[in-house]
Amino acid sequence: MAQTLGPVAALLLGVFFLVTGSGLQNTLLPLRGAFEGFSAINLGILGSSYYLGFVTGCLAVPHLVRRSGHIRAFAALTAGVVATMLAHPIFVEPYFWFVMRAITGFCFAGLYLVIESWLNDRATNQTRGFVMSAYVMVDYAALTAGQMMITLYPVRSFELFALAAILFSLATLPVVISSSGQPAPIETARIRLPRLFRAAPVAMVGCFVIGLTNGSLWSLGPIFGIGSGLTSDGAATFMSAIVVAGAIAQWPIGFFSDRMDRRRILGALMVGAMLASLALGALQFGLVGLSVLGLVFGALAMPAYSLAAAHAYDLTPASDAVETAAGLLLLYGIGSVVGPAAASFGMQHYGPGALFFFMAGCYALLLLFVVWRMCLTDRRPALKPPAMVMEEGAACVPTGTVPAPDGEAEDAARQPPPVKLSSRLFKASARPRGPGEPPFPGDQDGRSDGA
Repeated sequence: MAQTLGPVAALLLGVFFLVTGSGLQNTLLPLRGAFEGFSAINLGILGSSYYLGFVTGCLAVPHLVRRSGHIRAFAALTAGVVATMLAHPIFVEPYFWFVMRAITGFCFAGLYLVIESWLNDRATNQTRGFVMSAYVMVDYAALTAGQMMITLYPVRSFELFALAAILFSLATLPVVISSSGQPAPIETARIRLPRLFRAAPVAMVGCFVIGLTNGSLWSLGPIFGIGSGLTSDGAATFMSAIVVAGAIAQWPIGFFSDRMDRRRILGALMVGAMLASLALGALQFGLVGLSVLGLVFGALAMPAYSLAAAHAYDLTPASDAVETAAGLLLLYGIGSVVGPAAASFGMQHYGPGALFFFMAGCYALLLLFVVWRMCLTDRRPALKPPAMVMEEGAACVPTGTVPAPDGEAEDAARQPPPVKLSSRLFKASARPRGPGEPPFPGDQDGRSDGA
């Protein structure tokens, strides 16, 4: 564990301070806005402004990282978050807060992009699930700690804004002074979603669907709790149960995902999350019953993002880590914009339970997609080393081999590079390999992690 997490310990410490401040901020601003007389529509726009800035940041920040490097980009974006946090209590106006929240979302998209690409650079295919799970576990633990800090001072005071700004500032210290080197400069700042989808379709679709569900949960989960008869404190307890269970479950799920096909684990989690969502939407419980179901739901649903992200990083080059992270966060952000609007429409017409019925439907669709992609793998015949026809200067390719279609990169085993032949034109028929002879081109020993 120490050998795996040591190179990213300083970064994870910075993540803890950063997300603790974010948890406090996300709880403080809606409450302060309500005290200041903001309408329900204004509070809804406040949440949407954050995700609008988040999506914009996913598109623009890769250029900043390419020009400035990971450490400088992290410090600059954190400074932007501190400035906007302190500006909120000075200018208490809805439209000004909309702009500040959009800027905050822009900065956080860049911070998450830097963090996830940095973690991926320090991980291997054998440790990536464990590293990403540790990252999400720290994220959820810090989020819970930040939410609980709301009780330290009155909501209408300046102290909570200052405390959040202090936490954001502390996030830069371990990252900037760490002796661990930053990743190599990126070569391109483009986000090519079609290319990423061809490489890892399960991860791309998964991040979008998880954005639909997680965005709905964070925005409307407390409303579900209050609509189910809980008090404000009870709704907070229900949400905390989900977060705590999600944090604890990250570790074992990440451990097992490094030892088997990540898609199988993702499919199993979707089955459990769908059933837990149906139970939460259909059954009537008090605080204890909802909290227990919340624990089950959180343990099954919350690890899904880190699992999908690890699967994407398995199937894309390390040099494209920033592009991959930006693509994942972009799809997650788009889902987080669409999900709350769709779920709130259902809750308005069918009651608070519609939130979890909507989420169950999303999990079911993702499950079907994962099963379909895995069935494509099962239907493909195993490749055997057939007779080969080779010409001078031509690549050595087994005859009868059918190239994998686009979109199945995670299903196909990696092939060795073509071998250029310098001998005269000749033909070779397949025959048993003699002792000491090198293997035929196309022979595969081992397997690809994405298979």
